[in-house]
Amino acid sequence: PFEKDIDNVRWAAKEMDVRYPIAVDSDYGVWRAFDNNYWPAVYIADVNGRIRFHHFGEGNYDGIEKVIQRLLSESGKKTDNQLVKVNPRGLEVAADYGTLRSPESYLGYEKAESFASDALQDAPRTYTVPRLSLNQWGLAGNWTVKGGRAVLNDGNGKIAYHFHARDVNLIMGVPPGARPVRFTVKVDGKPLGAAHGSDTDDQGNGTAGRQKTYQLVREQDRVTDRIFEIQFAEPGVEAFCFTFG
Repeated sequence: PFEKDIDNVRWAAKEMDVRYPIAVDSDYGVWRAFDNNYWPAVYIADVNGRIRFHHFGEGNYDGIEKVIQRLLSESGKKTDNQLVKVNPRGLEVAADYGTLRSPESYLGYEKAESFASDALQDAPRTYTVPRLSLNQWGLAGNWTVKGGRAVLNDGNGKIAYHFHARDVNLIMGVPPGARPVRFTVKVDGKPLGAAHGSDTDDQGNGTAGRQKTYQLVREQDRVTDRIFEIQFAEPGVEAFCFTFG
């Protein structure tokens, strides 16, 4: 999967200007050592290596920062006790949990749920999108569904999802060295307009290049059940996972 590719991690760190060391735990060694069952999970150790604080799930960012400041102060470091001011954009914007009713959804058969068709594992098949219930998704066109991703074999392939959320994000991209793939996103069969994401324009147009999270839809009006569709103009795109916010 894309998140285990060290080059992807390096690129993302540079893109987000992350300068502190990052430990890549693809084999879950640290995860198992902490007997962890949550994601995200925050553990904060003091200067002596003792775990002094933990938090499971998103949120509580101000509280986490205050703990770090307190432990730094205990260790003799000077802090100004001012909280970092963040002006989030794109994927940095916190999810709207009050309207979020669609779960993270994987497109590879190893973790896929609510796929509206029968997947032919590791072999090409031409799919059509059936009628979708809420949180079901489907494919149209010739795809190969692999363990961790769905790969488009021919042009004009499509992914559809019946969702209920403010934001629609899709982890996707093309393999290293491959040509980018153009796509168009529609919601309920219409152009996005003001509901476009940071990786789409008001007509829903965008380009899939490096494997990353693409922020495709950000609803500006009332959030309700809608049908998301992304149409690809060329083959070669690999789609990994939907996330919602």
